[in-house]
Amino acid sequence: MQAIFNGRVLAESDDIVKVDGNPYFPRETMNSEFFRESSHTTVCGWKGTARYWDVVVGDQVITNAVWAYDTPKPDAENIRERFAFYRNKGVTLV
Repeated sequence: MQAIFNGRVLAESDDIVKVDGNPYFPRETMNSEFFRESSHTTVCGWKGTARYWDVVVGDQVITNAVWAYDTPKPDAENIRERFAFYRNKGVTLV
């Protein structure tokens, strides 16, 4: 699977874990040049606290488009060291 924005591949992997319909990529597949850390966080009752990144490609920015659970709760251990993209924010998953 690839995550693409503005003609650039943000991440690519065949090792995808789906949770709640969202594909989670391995953290090492993140092309870090296109990601900027955000201070935004959210809490999910069964997954834990999520941290976020903005996607930045040239002068195009999508805020809080990517999230990950660095220390997931036990039921979500399969997404540790993985990240996902928000749908409908401009990133295409193919």
